[in-house]
Amino acid sequence: MMRKQVGVVLICAALATSACGAGESGKTGGTSNKEKPKSKEGKTVVTLSLRNPDPLFQVIEKKFEEKYPDIDLQIQSYKQPGEQWGAGDYEKYVKTTNTALLSGKGPDIVELSDLPVDKYVHSKLLVNLNEMFDQDKSLKKDEMNLNILNGLKKKDGGLYTIPTSFYLRTYIGDGDSIKKANVTIDDANWTWDQFGETARKVREKDGGGGKAKRPVFADDPGVILQEIIMDRYGELVDPATMKAKFDSNSFTDLLKSVKKMYDDKVMTSEIAEGETALFYSAAFLTLQDLVAQPYVLFSNPKLLQKPHAEGKGGIRIIPTDEFGIQANSPVKAEAWTFLSFLYSKDVQSLQDLKGFSLLKEVNDKKLDEIQKQVKAGTFKLPTGKAANISDEQFNLYKKLIQKADSYSAFDMKVLSVINEESPAYFSGQKPAEEVAKLIQNRVTTYLNE
Repeated sequence: MMRKQVGVVLICAALATSACGAGESGKTGGTSNKEKPKSKEGKTVVTLSLRNPDPLFQVIEKKFEEKYPDIDLQIQSYKQPGEQWGAGDYEKYVKTTNTALLSGKGPDIVELSDLPVDKYVHSKLLVNLNEMFDQDKSLKKDEMNLNILNGLKKKDGGLYTIPTSFYLRTYIGDGDSIKKANVTIDDANWTWDQFGETARKVREKDGGGGKAKRPVFADDPGVILQEIIMDRYGELVDPATMKAKFDSNSFTDLLKSVKKMYDDKVMTSEIAEGETALFYSAAFLTLQDLVAQPYVLFSNPKLLQKPHAEGKGGIRIIPTDEFGIQANSPVKAEAWTFLSFLYSKDVQSLQDLKGFSLLKEVNDKKLDEIQKQVKAGTFKLPTGKAANISDEQFNLYKKLIQKADSYSAFDMKVLSVINEESPAYFSGQKPAEEVAKLIQNRVTTYLNE
């Protein structure tokens, strides 16, 4: 179906975690009684844990050790090459990582993708990287997309994780239908309620003359619910106290408002083959995706910021991976040297780097190459057709990347609980209040573990 072609991100992984107790101070430069581990050759050993083996990091390891011959980077993977994830593996993985961080005996650098980072920060198990980043003279910060790193900072201003690269999320609207409806969209500030009002107006003008009205959006209600919750996660789970608030009126009202949009046929879970909705949520995994995907849907696509909670605008970013330094590591300085190396041109220019680069120059160069291909007629859409994309649109792409700074940290286990319990309400099996209470009880149990 069409929505699968635009990279809609479905959050369906269920993760569980074990107890998180108090750890040592996560301040940069915190002291440790441990001696720096040395290899047989006398090099300082720095360990890096990955969830899955990644050939890209084998390449990065080689480049890093060539530049820093006094450091021996040792990569550990939870899974071995070719080994598949099975039932219960994620729970074991999270518990293993928790145990390692709590004991202070785990890896120096931890891949934190899909792990409960807020729990780790709350328990002071991760280093605040702000000072290291600010003092690092090797980083040419004016050449970096600092908006991405600023977006990853916590409410306290701390930077506890950094990504190698990133993806983007936007909404794509049918520009012709929006123009026909004569509506002005202030997507930098529009809330979910305003999106609903605007979308209804566009839908009303789009139909008529015997033509069936297209749905505003085509996806499961659980996906819409999760997108809204990601914006408001801090309101529903307080990162400072780790207390849940899903039994509040605001959450039950949210459930009811999402269901009403489907009851009113403004949104639908399914769409007929060959038809399109008026708006789509899309995840752009490459620069080629950013350029091509909107034109697969519409001849005149309009890229928009996602609707969001009030005061939380911005182009949404998705880290490709996130790395942090264990608070108890005896080699914090060397670990940072590696993380800093990730932002060198040697790494950011690698062909196999996922997503968008943290270096402006790398993204701009790739977009310029695509722009030349479009003008020459050699850049094709996934449909096989040539793309007719204006220079103005390419300028917009560059601005979107440099403006992207919206990121809401959330716990995958909490979202999986919501994903499991909310269908009972949307299908009419249980009232909103009962579902909210079930979610509250399960999330509270998890947060107290």
